Amino acid sequence: MNSRAWVAFAVVAGVWGTPYLLIKVAVDGGMPPLVLAWARLLLAVVLLAAIAWRAGTLPALRPRLGWIALYALFELAIPFPLLGFGEERIDSSVAAILIATAPLIVAVLALRFEPSERVRGRRLVGLLVGLAGVAALVGVHLSGSGAELLGIGAVFVAACGYAIGPMILRRHFADLDPIASMAAAMAIGTLALTPFAAASLPDASPSGGAIASVVALGVVCTALAMVAMMILVREAGAGRALLVTYVNPVIAVALGVIFLSEEPGAGA
Repeated sequence: MNSRAWVAFAVVAGVWGTPYLLIKVAVDGGMPPLVLAWARLLLAVVLLAAIAWRAGTLPALRPRLGWIALYALFELAIPFPLLGFGEERIDSSVAAILIATAPLIVAVLALRFEPSERVRGRRLVGLLVGLAGVAALVGVHLSGSGAELLGIGAVFVAACGYAIGPMILRRHFADLDPIASMAAAMAIGTLALTPFAAASLPDASPSGGAIASVVALGVVCTALAMVAMMILVREAGAGRALLVTYVNPVIAVALGVIFLSEEPGAGA
């Protein structure tokens, strides 16, 4: 972990503690999960593509658009709607805690797909302690209802996508310009979600808070954070980069308690 990686880690860890609150506000304010995911990606695309276009870095992506598209599927098009779907059924703090399974998923996938990401010794013990903490924290929230279990399952699938995406990035296009790469990935993700978002438009206008949350999600939590995440993956690897998900729940739980009156309980 060099100094550039630590700066990127601090940015992502801080910024990615807030999407869970914003997603909860948006879906509770009448924004359907698919429309929410599509809108935040579209805002991020407009911002990043304009920067990349002016810098002239987009043409270099052409030979590896296939890998960028695969990354967009696992990192954006699948997880973003599933997070919104899950947070319609569980607290934002529980969603953040579940996403913290991503580093261990990377460790498991690395056994077959990425030798450089394999963990042993103290790192493996640390990941297992983290997983035990995730299990304990989620366990104290469970009431056993079907809707809640469905929400937990949706967020866990999103965590799997968040684990696979950085592994694709690190192996196949980490050397490319991060702003241009993320602009292309988000454009592909936006296109993939467009027909689904169009089919789930709300009957009534979302609240002002929901719209403001989408803007913050698109500009800060997607455009800025995804560029910083690409830099972090390039500098530190997918496994270390995803350890931000062990920091995010601290922020997410605090925000959920302060702004949403969530009650994480004594275990958390």
